[in-house]
Amino acid sequence: MKIVATYNIKGGVGKTAAAVNLSHLAARDGLRVLLADLDPQAAATFLFRVRPRVKGGGNALIRGSRDLDRAIKGTDFDGLDLLPADFTFRNLDLILDTTKKPTLLSEAVLYAADLVLAPIIPTTLSVRTLDQLTEFIGGLDGHRPAVLAFCSMIDRRKRLHNEIAERLPAERDDVAATAIPALSLIERMAVQRSPVTAFAPRSAASRGYAGLWAEVRDRLCLTVPAQPGHGRA
Repeated sequence: MKIVATYNIKGGVGKTAAAVNLSHLAARDGLRVLLADLDPQAAATFLFRVRPRVKGGGNALIRGSRDLDRAIKGTDFDGLDLLPADFTFRNLDLILDTTKKPTLLSEAVLYAADLVLAPIIPTTLSVRTLDQLTEFIGGLDGHRPAVLAFCSMIDRRKRLHNEIAERLPAERDDVAATAIPALSLIERMAVQRSPVTAFAPRSAASRGYAGLWAEVRDRLCLTVPAQPGHGRA
């Protein structure tokens, strides 16, 4: 089993879109996938047409009074299950703080992940944020996940976007060669309530996510099974 976390301290950089589309592509490749939506805003849960509610809320999951398997829901896609978000997840840091090993949710996710997938908008300040993330992970005790950043929401009309998107992968091995474009089709995911890789599989957006998934798959050394249902991501 491999755990991938989409992570960035900034909002609106494409974390949910990446998680939803890469999960769909992994399942389409025949891997068994569980997407955990830990965002109380429940965007990924909404996109997969699942009710954003966990019986007992985050408190029940953390304390074990609610069995995790019973909280998991199926989606419209074979091999892809979802742990839906719940509005009480906004209090997960407070809940974790009352356990025997207090920690922040973000730190717990980083400790659990094999790979941190970090979308960044190609600007100077976003690159600085990436440096802060890698420095923070480098200072963790014990397990340290690998980091793979990628340029997200790139506007090819902007010279700076193009320059950074070309320069970063050449200079850093923790930045993917694939960049995800800023396209209205990706925004239509909220209307279609589906991954763009499902409702527009031949689009430029889908090709971008397919390229990113290929890089993630290679970083994790994942072998795509011959038949669906073998393995887990």
